Amino acid sequence: MYCHIHRFVLVQKESRVETYQRTARSTPRRLPERASYDAELVHAVLDEAYVCHVSYVADGEPRVLPTLHARVGETLYLHGSTGSRAMLAARDDGLPVCVAVTIIDGLVLAKSQFHHSANYRSVIVHGVARPVADEDERARAFAALVDKVAPGRDADSRRPSRRESAQTAVLALPLAEVSAKLRAGGPSDDPEDADLPHWAGVVPLQLTRGLAAPAEDQAVPLPDYLRLQRGPWRDAVTLRGRHVVLEPLDRSHTPELFAALDDAEVWAHLTSPRPTSVADLAAIVTAALSDPDRVAFVQRETETGRIVGSTSFYAPNPSQRSIAIGYTMVGRPWWRTAINTESKLLMLRYAFDTLGALRVEWHTDVRNQRSQRAIERLGAQREGILRRHRQRADGSQRDTVLYSMINDEWPAARDRLAAALDTSGVTA
Repeated sequence: MYCHIHRFVLVQKESRVETYQRTARSTPRRLPERASYDAELVHAVLDEAYVCHVSYVADGEPRVLPTLHARVGETLYLHGSTGSRAMLAARDDGLPVCVAVTIIDGLVLAKSQFHHSANYRSVIVHGVARPVADEDERARAFAALVDKVAPGRDADSRRPSRRESAQTAVLALPLAEVSAKLRAGGPSDDPEDADLPHWAGVVPLQLTRGLAAPAEDQAVPLPDYLRLQRGPWRDAVTLRGRHVVLEPLDRSHTPELFAALDDAEVWAHLTSPRPTSVADLAAIVTAALSDPDRVAFVQRETETGRIVGSTSFYAPNPSQRSIAIGYTMVGRPWWRTAINTESKLLMLRYAFDTLGALRVEWHTDVRNQRSQRAIERLGAQREGILRRHRQRADGSQRDTVLYSMINDEWPAARDRLAAALDTSGVTA
């Protein structure tokens, strides 16, 4: 389960344990100064890590089982199959186990090979794991395990049937004999190695979440709790107007979006070639969703609910408080209707009033006169030509017309566009 680590927070009664009692088994023999018995640290490591390793003895032989876990208060729940050796061995009086969790934060490169190391946070738990038989406790454990994978998933998925539940075992391990161990900082080279001509330092490591890949023929849009959290300038939002709703673009929108945009005129001045199939458009949608500097929307007609086009924010620059609007493609039946004007009004409101932008830009092909007129009707100012700025779909180099609107110009543009929508509902 390789996804971005968000700290897992389970709604539960706060533990009253502040420090775990040190025991012979929970005291490391090597570098004991790195050990910690702080409950908050132990909980944080267990909650952040996705996989633990359960060590036990079965049939006189040592075993190690990698599995999912979830913490609820002072109990660690371990997931498994009812047919596994660990679960079978635990049926009688419980199973003596040692559970290990490790998070690697960085690789430590020293001048000497002997002092190469890793920065890490780890937890070791000793105890007797018992099978969970009570149905209410099992339900809580299942919910915790599923929400550990993705917070909010328990409420957004089918819960186990009786048969599935019977095939799934859960062990409960009390957090009683437990310790954490951690290393942080740079290399610990010997003084005599300080002048060696070798680089030394730390290479940070982080488990990062990628773009969620839907199952084949997925018709359900990506839920919000699985969307990448990239900050307000890059996060997808839903913007609602009287004529149009802008909602985050999703792969499931592809068939309907293809139907709306299947027109050569729509693609005449875009940098992507006209898609000839839903699969072609799916590749364009995937590229848009994979771009970390683009927030893509579908435009959905409010009255009918039909998808009529797509548009995007891109090139966000929070430090300079600027952002661009573009990649706009609207089906020809909706040209010169309220769809585009209200879409841009919603986006400008979000940019200036929510993000606090000082500048919004547009870029369009010098040959695209229709787009230039539409941008000018919004109140944007033409700044000049960016020569050989982008490559067209046919491989030729395009000159780009640059437009902008600054925050001082926004109030007048907002009032003019809102008035135009109120009087006719048909404009740019």
